[in-house]
Amino acid sequence: MDASTPAPPTSPSARDWSHRPAAVALAGMLALAVAMGVGRFAFTPLLPMMLHDGVVTLTEGSWLATANYVGYLVGALACMALPWLLPRLYERWHPARLARAGLVATVLLTLAMALPLPDSWPALRFAAGVASAFVLLNTAAWAMVRLTVLGRPAMGGLIFCGPGVGIALTGLATSLMVQAQWRAASGWVVFGLLSVLLCLVVWPVVQGRAAKAQAGAAHAPAAAARAAGGGAAAARGVHALAYGLAGLGYIVTATFLPVIARGALPAGSPWPDLFWPMFGAGVAVGAALSTRAPTRWDRRWLLVAAYAMQAGGIGIGLWWPTPAGFALSSILLGLPFTAITFYGLQEARRLWPASADSFASLITAVYGLGQIMGPPMVAWLLARGGQAQGFAQGLALAAAALVAGALMYLASVWRWPLVR
Repeated sequence: MDASTPAPPTSPSARDWSHRPAAVALAGMLALAVAMGVGRFAFTPLLPMMLHDGVVTLTEGSWLATANYVGYLVGALACMALPWLLPRLYERWHPARLARAGLVATVLLTLAMALPLPDSWPALRFAAGVASAFVLLNTAAWAMVRLTVLGRPAMGGLIFCGPGVGIALTGLATSLMVQAQWRAASGWVVFGLLSVLLCLVVWPVVQGRAAKAQAGAAHAPAAAARAAGGGAAAARGVHALAYGLAGLGYIVTATFLPVIARGALPAGSPWPDLFWPMFGAGVAVGAALSTRAPTRWDRRWLLVAAYAMQAGGIGIGLWWPTPAGFALSSILLGLPFTAITFYGLQEARRLWPASADSFASLITAVYGLGQIMGPPMVAWLLARGGQAQGFAQGLALAAAALVAGALMYLASVWRWPLVR
């Protein structure tokens, strides 16, 4: 080849992992494994260890969980407001950068929980909640748009396997640590180091802009109004409230499952430490299955089915408190967990495509409000009626919230049918 012959262009996929759909989906999945499986939910399997170590009481553990959920709400609200209030900053700090910053914060905050400074733990859990919201929303925004640009939008659901992967990993690791009689502080260190390893895979992929196409944006509000049958604002409000009820519906189990199982099963049973990994496995499988739903299906019907499955899972755990009952309950709660997030975000984009990222942050904030209500409600019920009765009443209220959310989606389908 002489000097006048132009060199063949280098394929973008050969030099940039963000041009490979499989790499984008894997990186998104692992980012959520860090943010959600570790940053938010590693506390659940570690709580019994912290109780055993005597570093917290059950009431204090409830408030630590609440601090994390408040942080998640604040993070979601910040993500919603940033494009509107600070558009120039958002131009520079686009979703990929915000997601990476959130991952760094998650690693540092997880490691800091190992320090014997209990007075700082509420602030650390709050900050971890903020970071997890930033990673979830910005990773989802970047990866789903990126996969659409690459012509593989159906792979977007795979990133929501991440929380399940993280929950399963931390749950199984905690089970081994309990058997080895480790202290909870060692668990926080292990999970911090695990997060570092997962971030090494994420870093080369989640970078740069997702190259979101703007074609047709001018017609998006009108399209949203047609999709909602002329009641766009009301349909959005119903979706936000119904989605928020899912936050209350799952959070009691997601915070206290190992503690509840330990109280219901005989002392020394090996099962309580395994139900949380079962929940995580269900989350991962359910997220993968959610990608198989045809795009023509109304997401509200899928949300009705998901809410009903979670409510049924809670009911089984209440009425059949045995190893088999808790195992089935954990799986039924886990299967639709992040599928609800995936379908909820898809429904948000359908209802308000012109402001999809901000509306997704808004419904995530309402979901966060639902989460915040759960642990204080349980703490009050425990103080009022004791552990067995308090947990039973809390779970019953959580199941009722899911039933109410399902009914709201049924009403939405009837009032605002899809216009094909």
